[in-house]
Amino acid sequence: MVQEQIQKITKDTTIGEIVEKYPQAIETLMSYGVHCVGCHVSPFESLEAGFKGHGIDDATIEEAVKKLNEIIESSPSVQESDNQEVTSENAKITVTKKAAEKIKELISQEKKKALRISVVPGGCSGYKYGMELDDNAQSEDITIKENGIQIFIDKKSMQKLNGSGIDYVETIQGSGFKISNPNAAKSCGCGNSFR
Repeated sequence: MVQEQIQKITKDTTIGEIVEKYPQAIETLMSYGVHCVGCHVSPFESLEAGFKGHGIDDATIEEAVKKLNEIIESSPSVQESDNQEVTSENAKITVTKKAAEKIKELISQEKKKALRISVVPGGCSGYKYGMELDDNAQSEDITIKENGIQIFIDKKSMQKLNGSGIDYVETIQGSGFKISNPNAAKSCGCGNSFR
C-alpha cells in the first residue's frame, strides 16, 4: 500500500501562514518571484493569489506548491526546533542606557507605562519588529524591567527575541532603535526584518 503524502502547504494557504509556520520556505517563495513576502497585503493573500498577482501561471503554481512542501519536509521548522519555552524566569533582553533614556523620554511624552515589542510576519525577510507604547501588560506577556524601564513582549514574540539587545543609534541616515537578535538566521539589507 502506497502512503499518500499530506501537503502542509496548498495553493489556498495564506502567505502569512507560510512565513510564520515555515520560515525555511521563504527563499523558495522568493525564487519564484514573490519578493514581497512581507508587504502589507501578502500575509492575507492565498499563495495562489500572491503568485497570480506576480503573473505566475497555474502549472508553475502547482510546481511551487510541490517544491515548498518538499522544503518543509526536508528541514525542520523554527517552531519545531525550539525546544525550550521562554518564561519570565529565563527571558533575557538587554537595553543600553542610551535606548533606555530614549524609551523613558517617549513614555513621558505619551504618558504611557511601557514599551511593547512584538514580532509579526512581514518585512522582506519574513518577520518584522513592532514597537509601540502601552499601559497594560496582557496575560500572555512577559515583562522585562531593565535600566528603569518596562518592556512588554508576548510569549510568542519572546521565543524569537530572547537574548536580544536593544540600542538607540543616531547616524547620518537617521536615528532609531536597533535590535541585535541572535535568533535571526538572516536579516534584510534595511535591517528592519529578519528570519
